Amino acid sequence: MGTKTVDEAGAETGAEATEAKRDEETLDVTEKDAKDEVTPVSEEGDGVDTGGEDSDLGEIAEESRPAGVGLGAGAVVSAALGLVSLTGGWIGTVAAARQTLVGQLETASSASVAHQIQAVYGDPWQATALWAGLFALAALVTGVVVLARPAFGAPGRVQAPWIKSVAWAGVTLGVIGLLLAVLKYTDALLGLPSAS
Repeated sequence: MGTKTVDEAGAETGAEATEAKRDEETLDVTEKDAKDEVTPVSEEGDGVDTGGEDSDLGEIAEESRPAGVGLGAGAVVSAALGLVSLTGGWIGTVAAARQTLVGQLETASSASVAHQIQAVYGDPWQATALWAGLFALAALVTGVVVLARPAFGAPGRVQAPWIKSVAWAGVTLGVIGLLLAVLKYTDALLGLPSAS
């Protein structure tokens, strides 16, 4: 069982030799193909342009770069406008102060208390809400444009993840700011006290 004849051992050795020879031939062919694919290099270290494939690869590399500065700036502007819509900003403060002054000048001392409250406090509150709503709407529109822009751009262009994140933050702040502005303007949130 465990013994082999000389003929059997010689046949196995011949088969192994044939297989080893095939492996060497495959290795020689692979090395030859690898040498043929090497790109010549000039003294400066740049690959010599052989036309066709290399220039196509350069165009593909340029297209696959992340979308640039404009979308990033738009995303940051969207988030900043959303923050301004929540905090009011100086434009809303100036508009409210102006409306207070106009209410004081136009309201006669003989006017009813409800009319005085509306002119001196209600109208400025609504002016602040109006300006906050405009900033929120601007933040919302800017964020949506930044998020939608890659769909209308060059196919295959990748948008950086941080741009999407900041744009989504701007859209979210814009929606919250717009909701709060509507609630303030309609006196659903912190409405004026009754004059009775």
